[in-house]
Amino acid sequence: MSAVADLYTIPQEHLDFRDTIRQIAQEQIAPRAAEIDRTGEYPHDLRKLLGEQDIFGLAFEPEHGGTGTGTLMLNMAIEEIAKADASVALMLMVQDLGTLPVKLFGSEELKDRFLPKCATGEWTPAFALSEPEAGSDPGGMITSARKDGDDWILNGTKCWISNAGIADWYAVFAVTDREAGHSRGITAFVVEADRPGFSIGSYEHKLGIHGSPTGSPVFDDVRVPAENVIGEVNKGFKVAMGTLERSRLGAAAQAVGIAQGATDYAAAYARERKQFGKPINSFQGIQFKLAEMETKTAAARELLYKASTKVDRREPDLNKFTSMAKLFAADTAMDVTVEAVQVLGGYGYTQDYPVERMMRDAKITQIYEGTSEIQRLVVARTLS
Repeated sequence: MSAVADLYTIPQEHLDFRDTIRQIAQEQIAPRAAEIDRTGEYPHDLRKLLGEQDIFGLAFEPEHGGTGTGTLMLNMAIEEIAKADASVALMLMVQDLGTLPVKLFGSEELKDRFLPKCATGEWTPAFALSEPEAGSDPGGMITSARKDGDDWILNGTKCWISNAGIADWYAVFAVTDREAGHSRGITAFVVEADRPGFSIGSYEHKLGIHGSPTGSPVFDDVRVPAENVIGEVNKGFKVAMGTLERSRLGAAAQAVGIAQGATDYAAAYARERKQFGKPINSFQGIQFKLAEMETKTAAARELLYKASTKVDRREPDLNKFTSMAKLFAADTAMDVTVEAVQVLGGYGYTQDYPVERMMRDAKITQIYEGTSEIQRLVVARTLS
């Protein structure tokens, strides 16, 4: 492939839509961010706003009511919203994550049943893979499903599930053949939240991302029809990995947004804050911090955009690049927000200023959608 073919281009209409999303984020989401973080309440009104502005449609193709604008545009939107509030950005991220199993592997009937109402924001999905003993290693999964006539009966507990208690339906992974071996014999199902036997056992009290509930769905003899199987029976591991190699870019975009938001705030603060009779951005120690923050964030964005383009083009090395983008962006978000707190000094350590929240929100980007350590493994394996 030529070097020219490797470059990405952003159509003007995408840039225009990005600017519209940026305005919405700064004018209607950013002023609410501190309150959302403080109360931990899910902002249903902002969810409605994203639906009304067709922002949820970014994750879907036109035949399912979406914009069909692709992965790059989706992640540009996540980035802009995350600058204002990472919790609200997670709404759009999970709208993609939760539906990707159906989009990539589901039957046409499943797609027609579930995707259009997600594209409008009427329905909210969730992705239920992790368990107490099966985080980075799905092979440790305990949740099971057994066939009963034309139905499947699910039993078990998931954990660390975003949108818990909010979602209308869950993409759930369960063991259907215990004898198949490690990471085999797993099947993916759509489980509607109103099915008898489904409940949320508990919710997590987290360091950050307070505006998005994270909890433990419980399946107690939950009966689902055979048509709710996503893909093939016993091939659910493929569904999970095919989803995560794409959805991890949402976490990368969130990380880039957090980093840029923190950089912008720290730079603005440094222009106004005076010490020794001068703005602190006149001191080389602060200048170098800000320069490093901006450079790392710009580099993370370039890697994110290139990886997003590889997904849109279905290039064979997309898995390597999505892992690199997620790894670098997450580490950048953590580094940059720590430095932003340092630029603000004592003020940065208080809840009166947003960089403290940004630092707490940044940490999860190194953990969910595959930890930074897992991403290093994925990249390393491409080099052996």
